[in-house]
Amino acid sequence: MSTLEETPSRNLSFWHSTASQPAQSPLAGDVDVDVAIVGGGFTGLWTAYYLKSLAPSLSVAIAEARFPGFGASGRNGGWAVGEMAGMATYFGDPATREPALRLQRAMFQAVDEIGRVTREEGIDCHYAKGGTLNLATAPAFEAHLRAEAKEWESLGFGQDDFRWLEGDEVAQRVRGPKASGALFSPHCAVVHPFRLVSGLVDVLTKKGVQIYSGTPATQIASDKVLTPSGSIRAPMIVRATEGYTDSLRGHRREMLPFYSMMIATEPLSKETWDEIGLEARETFGDPRRMVIYGQRTADDRIAFGARGGYLFGSKIRSEFSPDEKVFKEARQTLEELFPILEGVRVTHCWGGALGIPRDWRPAVGIDRPAGKAWAGGYVGEGVAASNLAGQTLADLILERASPRIDLPWVGSSFSKWEPEPLRWLGIAIMNRLGDRLDHQELSGARASRFFGSVYDWIVKK
Repeated sequence: MSTLEETPSRNLSFWHSTASQPAQSPLAGDVDVDVAIVGGGFTGLWTAYYLKSLAPSLSVAIAEARFPGFGASGRNGGWAVGEMAGMATYFGDPATREPALRLQRAMFQAVDEIGRVTREEGIDCHYAKGGTLNLATAPAFEAHLRAEAKEWESLGFGQDDFRWLEGDEVAQRVRGPKASGALFSPHCAVVHPFRLVSGLVDVLTKKGVQIYSGTPATQIASDKVLTPSGSIRAPMIVRATEGYTDSLRGHRREMLPFYSMMIATEPLSKETWDEIGLEARETFGDPRRMVIYGQRTADDRIAFGARGGYLFGSKIRSEFSPDEKVFKEARQTLEELFPILEGVRVTHCWGGALGIPRDWRPAVGIDRPAGKAWAGGYVGEGVAASNLAGQTLADLILERASPRIDLPWVGSSFSKWEPEPLRWLGIAIMNRLGDRLDHQELSGARASRFFGSVYDWIVKK
């Protein structure tokens, strides 16, 4: 019988409850800086880091509504994965295929770059690059993953990037899931995301970056960020608000806040881990449409997540009860993957809003005459992508010639989502179809081609 144990930190996340939060003060009055950043998540922090690393004399300020890492950067699955939503669109267009290959390689490098920075800056975020396993837990998933492996090979990626593992090879890495095989990529590391946030905040503070917590931006005006407690004037303003973009005047419906929900088990015994594996702390999931993802934490828990949903009117929730149905469903899915976990305590339950743009593709951009720059829309794969975004924004702002500034995700802005109730209806249909199609394939049946096409159209695959 499963037990969902309430803890004082249940309204935040396991990550928040196991890392310290650096003290930051709110803005009090008006300030002038060279670059103002709205949003204290990974995108804002990495942008500030590379700006100060490349131009130490630059004055940089960050306005954060609650505290750095309060949002998705402190609530995610802790995967720094070298993949990005929307890449199939770039690969499928001959005009963008070559730069897309460079973008993919840049994503691989971003995983290693996070490791480099954390080592050099002394940030103990439990970084471990063990790769990722996409498990074939159904016959349809095996066909899909084998086709994906061939697609990567056709694009010029070798066995060192993506490799099909047969069932016995999978069992050498993870035991429990009934997987006939898996697609393995070494380009993924696990991190404790809030320890990474806190470490970056410490480093940035020492570099002279002004970080204002409890300072919600209400509007980005022509040359300043407006907040209830003052303004930050700057010739360049970076918008790094991801799933919270809808709260900014003038940017309504640019980003859809979609929820991802997570649980964490109690620390598991050595005997249990001997049965499960994951000795290299590989991340794991499978190709179902209603995404699942998990990692072995540094203190020997399993942190496991699944996609949640969308709230009408782009409503943002930060607090969740452990009794909510979505957590029980996540627990059930985890036990189906690893039956040995039946009866293990779940100590933390939480959720957070990630950002989805209308075309389901992340973007980085700058409007130099207007003094505005932006990045985001990672569709749940933002830990490594935000690092690349931060590097790219720094290059664009400082007008540096770099191989990053002409990658295919650079330049576009975000189009608007449909107004309600169309937005809510579209996402509700997507979730219903995704559940139906996943159930068909997980039960061994063939998924409906018609409903599959409708689903793919909605998510812009």
